[in-house]
Amino acid sequence: MKIKYKTNRSLRFFLGIIVLLLTALIAVNGTKAVLKSIYPLKYKEYVYRYSSRNNLNPYLVFAIIKAESNFDPLATSNKKAKGLMQITDETGEWIARRLKMEKYSADYLYNPETNISMGCWYLGWLMKQFNDIDLVIAAYNGGHGNVNEWLKDRNLSSSGISLEKIPFKETQNYLKRVRKNLYIYKKLYEKNY
Repeated sequence: MKIKYKTNRSLRFFLGIIVLLLTALIAVNGTKAVLKSIYPLKYKEYVYRYSSRNNLNPYLVFAIIKAESNFDPLATSNKKAKGLMQITDETGEWIARRLKMEKYSADYLYNPETNISMGCWYLGWLMKQFNDIDLVIAAYNGGHGNVNEWLKDRNLSSSGISLEKIPFKETQNYLKRVRKNLYIYKKLYEKNY
């Protein structure tokens, strides 16, 4: 029982320090500055360039990067997706063929410019397929083939145009996370765009 008490006491102390530090950070910098440090515009030159080329809202790209890798260009998922926008080797090879990239290697997915370029192209391609931001976000996570199948399923889509239900819990959560990120990015930066 004593060990449990000490552990809880240590945890409470640690959490108290975190709350104190966050409160001090907000007091000194303001809430907006703290949020901007949590939702940065890293790699903005690439995001703006390639989102523009693919007719995308750049804040959607930032929201996806935030959800996928939290801006870590060397991130690798347990499914072997790589880089900022977490592109798999197979998808990277497919995109490279579509873009006629010469001498492509899956290691290029760790290069921020290459990854953002390919990720934006893919998002633009998905937007042409679905023309609906929620479907695009769901397809980015769950696969465009799955989204096409879900749209055919009357239990998931009564219209065949939008989804009332997403059968993958991971994709449901991903859509919520990206939508939240997108909302915050727009609130923090949209007037500056």
